Amino acid sequence: MNDFASLLEGVGSVAIAGHIRPDGDCVGSCLATYNYIKTWFPEITVRVILEPIPNIFKFLRGADEICSSFAEEKTYDLCIVQDCGESGRLGGAVKYFETAKKTFCVDHHISNQSFADENYLFPHASSTSELVFELIGEERVTKEIAECIYVGLIHDTGVFQYSNTSAKTMRIAGILMEKGIDFPKIVDETFFTKTFAQNKILGRALQNSALYEDGKVIATVISQKEMAENQALPKHLEGIASQLRVTKGVEAAIFLYEQEDGAWKVSMRSNGKVDVSAIAVSLGGGGHARAAGATVIGSPQEKICSICKEIKRQLDGAQEDRR
Repeated sequence: MNDFASLLEGVGSVAIAGHIRPDGDCVGSCLATYNYIKTWFPEITVRVILEPIPNIFKFLRGADEICSSFAEEKTYDLCIVQDCGESGRLGGAVKYFETAKKTFCVDHHISNQSFADENYLFPHASSTSELVFELIGEERVTKEIAECIYVGLIHDTGVFQYSNTSAKTMRIAGILMEKGIDFPKIVDETFFTKTFAQNKILGRALQNSALYEDGKVIATVISQKEMAENQALPKHLEGIASQLRVTKGVEAAIFLYEQEDGAWKVSMRSNGKVDVSAIAVSLGGGGHARAAGATVIGSPQEKICSICKEIKRQLDGAQEDRR
């Protein structure tokens, strides 16, 4: 199966779902698929089922029609899961995946274990949105669909600065621009513009940061108390790990923040020599070689120390391989 049109043959209802705490690629890919089905297959009942999305993405067509209650009791003919490496990260939407007559997964996470009936998995793709572009086909990408895909591309590539950006990614971006999207505005308002709360919590995270392993690793921790003091929500923490990563001399960055239940969300970023996906998997999470995460319980400092040991092991192993 190499296009959505083939997948949708004979289908009467579709649920589209993505991972918990949806980011730009998750939102963009899900809404692109939603708008594609609404536009070209109006006879099909389709719904996007996601946790509440960040306000910066609400300009996208269909964002106001996202279902976030998970209260509906319905069995769908097809459940399309996007930008999600395992069913456990679907949150409340998992019940639609488990009861659907057929499931299909589109993803680029290297940790994905092909958990759907059919899977379209390409770990070297820049984003799930890039894969959605392939499945839709250039000729059926409308301006509204292009906006969704472009949001996914820029958020998972850091506006084309990360190493997962390929020549193919740039060609797709060019095609999307030709659809008439206001790409400078999309970049500025969804990627660079920060609220006062975001800037304050970023400042606190940088103040709290420390170097480990002879300056090869940087880590920081934000507690629930600090979030409350700065009127920050989890969605305001997006980008902190990436900002830590660009510290001179650093090979890997670790960011932990406390969740309401006392567990800690771990986000890791790498500059290339460290495979943070392998570390995340060992912690029960997943992701990409250069960007991954997990949720852990216990002392955040102890977790940082254990992660640093694994980073050091990888760096020492790489050094040995070069000898």
